[in-house]
Amino acid sequence: MPDVSTESLAVTTPAGEVTLSWAAVTHRGRRRDSNQDAVLAAYPLFVVADGMGGHIGGEIASASAIDRLSSLPGSAVTPKAIEKALSRAVKDIASHPQATDDGTGTTVTGVYLDLAGSAPHWVTLNIGDSRVYLLRDGSIAQVTTDHSVVQELVAAGRLSPEEAENHPYGNVITRAVGPSDGVTPDYVRLDVIDGDRFVVCSDGLTKELTDYGIQHFLAENADPAAAVEAMLDAALENGGRDNVSIIVLDVAADWAGDLSSPDAL
Repeated sequence: MPDVSTESLAVTTPAGEVTLSWAAVTHRGRRRDSNQDAVLAAYPLFVVADGMGGHIGGEIASASAIDRLSSLPGSAVTPKAIEKALSRAVKDIASHPQATDDGTGTTVTGVYLDLAGSAPHWVTLNIGDSRVYLLRDGSIAQVTTDHSVVQELVAAGRLSPEEAENHPYGNVITRAVGPSDGVTPDYVRLDVIDGDRFVVCSDGLTKELTDYGIQHFLAENADPAAAVEAMLDAALENGGRDNVSIIVLDVAADWAGDLSSPDAL
């Protein structure tokens, strides 16, 4: 079992104090020779990158994206700054002597805490088919939308979610950082609510666990590190067909009043 990184941090915001607790892990799985995933779990940005483009190319792509994002100062994490960092990562990938495949690229999916304005809020970002889930009031929801051929077929009504699970094009994504110059993430804004739990993960987890399975392990494990370990164990037991990366982020908010708004999930 790889080391699980854990941390907790109290953040002072204009609306009150938010305590964040998180755990992160990445594992090559049972069938891959290397781990092409990379993880960034450092306040205020929590991101998973799943590389593609061959044994070395995928590692280069995911590491380049995470390196560029990790260099952003905490106060400077904005959509504009993220997109500039990803543009630099594209150049890093293209100029790397070992990244010769035109298909070399990576997903980039995560969430960050934005303190701009009178009330803090979360912003999710997504390129590819890694995912952000939110557990709120006992119900889990996938916040991000996969950029994949299968998701487009589901959205068009040509494929059911059940059929999508085992579709032969399940690994084909339609947007990634690397193969093209101008790639913009999708963003979703969410309120900061006491008791929320985020899961950021690569598809190595969602290939092996259903949404209900993820919800089950969150319910069974109040500690983020225990939840991460339990989900990783289950993914490996269910086959571990791909690299597996997981971040669990817990939110405790001490507000003076109710800050929820209509755009809450």
